[in-house]
Amino acid sequence: MNFEIKNKDVMGRIGILTTPHGKIRTPALMPVIHPGKQTIDVKKFGAEIVITNAYIMYKNKELRSKVLEEGVHKLINFTGPIVTDSGSFQLSEYGDIDVNNQEIIEFQKLIGTDIGTSLDIPTPPFVKRERAEKELEITIERAIEAFKVRGNLMLNSVVQGSTFTDLRSYCAETIGAMGFDIYPIGAVVPLMESYRYSELVDVVMASVKNLPDSKPRHLMGAGHPMVFALAVSMGCDLFDSAAYILYAQDDRLMMPTGTFKLANLVEMPCSCPVCINYTPDDLRNMNKDDRMKLIAEHNLHVSFAEIRKIKQSIVDGNLMELVEQRCRVHPYLLDALRNLKKYTLLIDEYDPSNKNSAFFYSGSESLARAEIQRHLTRISRLPQKKNLLLLPRGRKPYSKHIRNDLDKFYYKHIKGDSIDLNNIFNDLQIAVVDVPFVIIPLEIDEVYPLAQNEAPIITDEDSKKFVKEELEKYMAYFDNVIINSKILDRFDMYINETVKDLSENIIKSYNLDEYVFDPFRIDIDDREKINYIADYQFGAGAGKALFPGNVKIVKSRKTGKIRHVYEDNMLIATLRATDSVFVPDKEGAIRLHTYFDYPEKRVVVNSDADPFAREGKSIFAKFVIECDSNIRSNDEVLIVNEKDELLAFGKSILCSHEIMDFNTGQAVKTRKGGI
Repeated sequence: MNFEIKNKDVMGRIGILTTPHGKIRTPALMPVIHPGKQTIDVKKFGAEIVITNAYIMYKNKELRSKVLEEGVHKLINFTGPIVTDSGSFQLSEYGDIDVNNQEIIEFQKLIGTDIGTSLDIPTPPFVKRERAEKELEITIERAIEAFKVRGNLMLNSVVQGSTFTDLRSYCAETIGAMGFDIYPIGAVVPLMESYRYSELVDVVMASVKNLPDSKPRHLMGAGHPMVFALAVSMGCDLFDSAAYILYAQDDRLMMPTGTFKLANLVEMPCSCPVCINYTPDDLRNMNKDDRMKLIAEHNLHVSFAEIRKIKQSIVDGNLMELVEQRCRVHPYLLDALRNLKKYTLLIDEYDPSNKNSAFFYSGSESLARAEIQRHLTRISRLPQKKNLLLLPRGRKPYSKHIRNDLDKFYYKHIKGDSIDLNNIFNDLQIAVVDVPFVIIPLEIDEVYPLAQNEAPIITDEDSKKFVKEELEKYMAYFDNVIINSKILDRFDMYINETVKDLSENIIKSYNLDEYVFDPFRIDIDDREKINYIADYQFGAGAGKALFPGNVKIVKSRKTGKIRHVYEDNMLIATLRATDSVFVPDKEGAIRLHTYFDYPEKRVVVNSDADPFAREGKSIFAKFVIECDSNIRSNDEVLIVNEKDELLAFGKSILCSHEIMDFNTGQAVKTRKGGI
């Protein structure tokens, strides 16, 4: 089995899964095909892979004889990859089936399925722990047995454990170490049917964080497009849907925003061929079978359209915004989104450091996104100054417009009894306060996503609380804080021991009624700016390491932005125009390698890859033997050998966990070798 990641966002990924009957592009929806009843050609709707039930074929003598003779692909008339279930669903429904684990594995091999499934025990939610533990041990024993008899069959092994997250984690870690090809997360249908989406998040995250990153994960029974985006954002790659036909049998039309009953429709809900060519009355006046088929076709159109939309969102880097949109269509999905906040640190480990689209704040749930937490952590890397001047939001980038937008605002002195204005200006950190990133030092305000974000002008109460809490933490590091009164008003900031109001006559010791800062004294030094950006991007001290001497800063004639930094006519780094992130040149890579200790910022390759790295060839994951655990997708990284000799540098395609787990695909896109 071969699985390779092509694009990433949040924990979601677009991947290529290779099977005996061709490659599929994940995330992928697998329509459920009944081996004896299917009448809809799902290929026409975009199905690259399907799932059918091996137990139904095994139990039915006529189907069994036919499928053993001609194979499963011919039986269900599908030439692409086929997954077969083992009968676990029937086991959960009826309590017993007349086939054992080894028999059903052997049968799946004989009928030519691409991906078979072991006979796990699907323990339902909210059972007693004793039962969950007992059935989980049986599931693991059967997984071991299935692996021994699999032969060349690609094999699923299902994560069970009911709603006990520690059992889910234990199961995922145990079977994840065995080397199966795909890992379904099972027995979650009851959670979805009862709208227990918050518990679903816990079950999925407990499983995914302990499964191998290099293998696809299948969320079993997740067939409604309402949940696809959320599930993908948590790292799920495959979904199976019997819902398209089951909902159609009940005259229900699926949409990403919910489910519509035909009886209540005045207009059709979308622009698929069914909705364009038929009215609700047309469908209601049809016989049951014809109506069911058309509604099923609508459901397939909508489901595959949602999968395509999710893939595009991953490429664009705005998957989380789609998740927020989808989760707001139902209160219990919103619960799930809010519960996802618990996993922000885990998501941050997989979320790319730079993306193609802006950050859109769409509500208080956005405050939990990885980008914000990452920023608040990174600003602690910046050089520490004694005094702080906080400005209100204006036009972006703030540093380019501050002189025009600031005009003559009045400021309140916050800490201490008196201030020496000259000393303050000699050691002053200037930052803008805004939602959702809270504190934006002007030196880094063009770095992604600080300039590439939008939030409503009207500030919600949760954002006010978040900003106040984070701002008070940040202000505590400074001797003197001067804050624009508009910030106090916007965020309803109260005065406490941390923030002291010295009244409208802000500096009485100067015998002044008021003091107005000259906006033209507020300026950002280019040399300071490149140091701050380097520290923010790479780590504390990186700016001095990269630019220790006299440097020449070259700006774009068109935009006035910094483009290149030289020293003695030697290019050190280029500041990328789209996101103000440094791309080191050869000398910059050498300086970073000298400054940071092994294995920081490094991807370490074995001796086989050494000559290829020196030639500037891209680094494949299978040649990597170690890497910095803090590497994120899209980070600039150093490529070294086991002796820590610098071979090349480039952009990481994967995060550190994925680099170490994958044996296929690119890990680093090399920019330059021959160092």
